[in-house]
Amino acid sequence: MALPTLRIIGFILGIFLITLAVSMTIPMLTLIIFDTPEDLFAFSWSSLITGAAGLALILPGRPADGQLRPRDMYLLTTASWLVVCLFAALPMVLLQHISYTDAFFETMSGITTTGSTVLAGLDSASPALLIWRSMLHWLGGIGFIGMAVAILPLLRVGGMRLFQTESSDWGEKVLPRSHMVAKSILLVYIGLTALGFLAFWAAGMGIFEAINHSMAAISTGGFSTSDQSLAHWTQPAVHWVAVVLMILGSLPFTLYVATLRGNRLALLRDHQVRDFLAFLLLTSLVVGTWLWLHSQYSWLDAFRIVAVNVTSVVTTTGFALGDYTLWGGFAVLLFFYLTFVGGCSGSTAGGLKIFRFQVAWVLLKANLQQLVHPRAVIKQQYNGHNLDEEIVRSLITFSFFFTITIGALALALAMLGLDWITALTAAATAVCNVGPGLGPIIGPAGNFASLPDSAKWLLTLGMLLGRLEILTVLVLVTPAFWKH
Repeated sequence: MALPTLRIIGFILGIFLITLAVSMTIPMLTLIIFDTPEDLFAFSWSSLITGAAGLALILPGRPADGQLRPRDMYLLTTASWLVVCLFAALPMVLLQHISYTDAFFETMSGITTTGSTVLAGLDSASPALLIWRSMLHWLGGIGFIGMAVAILPLLRVGGMRLFQTESSDWGEKVLPRSHMVAKSILLVYIGLTALGFLAFWAAGMGIFEAINHSMAAISTGGFSTSDQSLAHWTQPAVHWVAVVLMILGSLPFTLYVATLRGNRLALLRDHQVRDFLAFLLLTSLVVGTWLWLHSQYSWLDAFRIVAVNVTSVVTTTGFALGDYTLWGGFAVLLFFYLTFVGGCSGSTAGGLKIFRFQVAWVLLKANLQQLVHPRAVIKQQYNGHNLDEEIVRSLITFSFFFTITIGALALALAMLGLDWITALTAAATAVCNVGPGLGPIIGPAGNFASLPDSAKWLLTLGMLLGRLEILTVLVLVTPAFWKH
């Protein structure tokens, strides 16, 4: 890789680090507001170190004779997530006095909007720590939206080229320039976060808790300010607000922009959105009725509890309302399956994404028709896009390595001494960016603190692979990538 290209990548990483350093002033202001200035040193030193590193990368300047090719975006995307996490972990080390392994795990979980945690005692934790965890979710969420809309279709990763026409057409049909699309998406993201704060506050949360949970819900992250997560609040209104916000964060943000620009039915006409909402409603109704029949809850309470937990897992948020692993074997297996589903493309959610299941259904129907009519020409389309060979190959490759990654990671965790339930569900929840796993250790009522450090580093890699759609990272380990 040419030196000018590396200098450009370094220059961009420097901008990211300076932005991160500036972001650390918000926890500092939080400490001043809550009158706990003794914790200021953790964020002030972290901000200085991060800002200095950013300046060191920017000072050489951006070379005038270099430009980024599509293949260079693989390195930039992966490096940006890693470098930001390296420095964003510093406040946790200085403030919580935890190991860098735990701090990096927590930070990667936050920036990838996974929501797995190694921390306990959140109800009495420093307000600066709580707001910083939520900010990591929020920054990672908007970062992934930008990547999913602008970069992944360009790189033809995992069938994302299905949405390339949709995003490239903004320049002519909706907004005059692509940077205005990014600006509009950011404004929508901020607007939804603000509305979420007001809704949580009106539902019964305190101002500070409402801010944190709004950022965590819109980014489908899942960090809470309480060890009990949403179960800390008994008001049903809080739970329903969380459901709505998690769903809003899981819908394509480009369609929000289209809706605001006059296409009022953009969301409802999208096949992905319709099937996603139908799946959530049907699953919640079925499981809610099942819980009502097998518990002492009223039907409405059972439906509410199930709706929160189902929406949280499907949208890869990770909030919990009680321990659903205590509901019996049916619920445990169902929630394990739901871990893989995910939200819509172009949202903050992780997982396989709904569109890949829809495309798989289209391909299955086409193959069955081809068996009945061998000489027929079967047209394969999804949401108005032709499914050409490149898209199908990319989608199948992604799905295969997505599964292989979870299997290999689970096997590695089992080799470290974890029981098979913990190993398998930890691997799945990391790669799918969901948050809680299953079992007594990492289930909805537990956390990841007791896992060995080697397991935490493996899960950190799994979170990164899942957030960056697997292939974006794997291409970096191929010899062909590094050849001129």
